[in-house]
Amino acid sequence: MYEAYWELAEPPFDNSPNPKFFYLSPEHEEALVRLVYTVRHRKGCGMLTGEYGCGKTTLSRALIQRLEADRYEIGLLTNPSWTPVEFLREVLYQLGVETDEKNKPELLHLLNDAFYRNFQAGRDSVVIVDEAQLIDDDAVFEELRLLLNFQTDERFLVTLLLIGSPELAVKVRRMKHLDQRITLRYHLNTLDYTHTANYIAHRLTMAGQTRQLFTEGAIKLIFDFTRGTPREINNLCDVALLVGFSKRATEIGDKIIAEVIKDMVGVS
Repeated sequence: MYEAYWELAEPPFDNSPNPKFFYLSPEHEEALVRLVYTVRHRKGCGMLTGEYGCGKTTLSRALIQRLEADRYEIGLLTNPSWTPVEFLREVLYQLGVETDEKNKPELLHLLNDAFYRNFQAGRDSVVIVDEAQLIDDDAVFEELRLLLNFQTDERFLVTLLLIGSPELAVKVRRMKHLDQRITLRYHLNTLDYTHTANYIAHRLTMAGQTRQLFTEGAIKLIFDFTRGTPREINNLCDVALLVGFSKRATEIGDKIIAEVIKDMVGVS
């Protein structure tokens, strides 16, 4: 709606996990390095936690983009409110195996076959569980742990990555047998002021606008309101560009940001 006015090729602050817009702050880069290391060196299980809206899902998509499609078979699970049987069937489905089987031992046989087929073909199996804090059934966490039992004498046949909010770490800590199997873990924080400014500039550049549309005063207000949470930055900046367009503004200053914040918090 406002893209042409601001000379943008596409919306810069959409909240979809598009890896094109992934901003590599030092923390995001460190998280990505650890996840890539976990997969490439077949470390078994890694866990990434972070506050809501801090970019974990986008980071997982950036990770997938960095893993060669001919070397890795990746199953991405994004709605983890399953029973143990539903979980096993979903892993199989994400790895390209559709089945009506409801018997758990048979599903485990099918999984073993799928992992071993990939192994024989020189491909690594990777299972990524996003929003893993939504798993309510401890039996599903037990199935996650048991996936790590699929191995040869020399290596794991699958790499498991758990991604979620801080509640995930609390749930996993209760499951001692799973907690002990996690080789690498990392907690992602929100952006500081400098990286909030850089994040906004980066997303504008990726959308085709190299001119900084937001004034320094606007960025300070954005940071104060969002505390550097990328999802909230996106929401605020998106509405601000719309308001700026409707006012025929030449830039987004602190007055426009203050107006949008007032609407967001419902202050009259």
